[in-house]
Amino acid sequence: MQKIVISGGGTGGHIFPAIAIANALCSLAPSTSILFVGAVGKMEMQKVPEAGFVVEGLPITGFQRSFTPKNVVSNLKFPFKLLYSLYKAVRIIQKFRPDCVVGVGGFASGPTLIAAQMLGVPTVIQEQNAVPGAVNKLLSGRIKLAFVAYNGLEKFFGSAKIRNYGNPVRQNIVESSITKTEAAVFFGLDAALPTVLVTGGSQGALGINKGIAAQLELLKKAGVQLIWQTGTVFEPVAKKCAQELGYVAVIQPFMQKMDYAYAAADVVVSRAGAGAISELAVLRKPAILVPLPTAAADHQTKNAMELVQKNAAILVKNADAEHSLVPKTIELLNDMELQMRMKQNLETFDKRTAATQIAADILAMN
Repeated sequence: MQKIVISGGGTGGHIFPAIAIANALCSLAPSTSILFVGAVGKMEMQKVPEAGFVVEGLPITGFQRSFTPKNVVSNLKFPFKLLYSLYKAVRIIQKFRPDCVVGVGGFASGPTLIAAQMLGVPTVIQEQNAVPGAVNKLLSGRIKLAFVAYNGLEKFFGSAKIRNYGNPVRQNIVESSITKTEAAVFFGLDAALPTVLVTGGSQGALGINKGIAAQLELLKKAGVQLIWQTGTVFEPVAKKCAQELGYVAVIQPFMQKMDYAYAAADVVVSRAGAGAISELAVLRKPAILVPLPTAAADHQTKNAMELVQKNAAILVKNADAEHSLVPKTIELLNDMELQMRMKQNLETFDKRTAATQIAADILAMN
């Protein structure tokens, strides 16, 4: 029986690939024992147990780049939280005694990988983006393998360590056979009408939300049905905007049934996180991508451009969202030929076997 620690999280973009890898490990080797290590207070502490796995929490937080009084206080505490998290990670690894530690990015990934390397436990990383995160770059010298989804990362990890399998995608997304009609019934929509899914990821996206809210009336006039994942903060604003227009839209802070939301949608408006892009590719969904401008090293723009350059998606800058996002979305909805071309081009980015390939390599290491 092999023991594997999977560490990271903070957002769905880290958590869902991690869970996909865990499921693949269990599928290939049912006796595998898996322990997740996440950050206290982050969504992995809920999502991992829901997926049937055990998770331990570290008190780690991120270093804040904007200098508000609250963030300054948080940054002053950061070194102490990092040291305590490292100490706790060492204790967790000593107790669990894993054969391998997998880092998927996010706050908890750093201390856990460092602890494992200090204790001589083999480590691997799963880098989702076109530009590696700071922790993965820092620890690249001592990892055994780097599972990546984009070309050109040899300069960070070395060609011998790289395995370009793509990003793991949630099992229910990969295996989804839900029809548009079934999904429309689920949401109380009309399957015959054009439908847009707007999602800013698990926490919502202010730039996208403002762009949709600013020109919601255009969507209503165009007869477009809307499924809108807003995040918790923007939900009341979105509902008020829709109510004032008499626009009946499906508005939720977090989409629990994302497989149904994708199935209902003809076009998707999304951030350009690696996980979202991988899901769009698997499902062949034409998309408008609005990269998060504050993402580290502008990696979301680089993620998006991989698709844009192959005519597999359309990019709208965050700064242009309030006046361009809705018109571009309606334009895409009305251009069936472009939609079909984008669907065909997305096939290049479909890496639905990524989780199984990654799991197989991890198991083969030991």
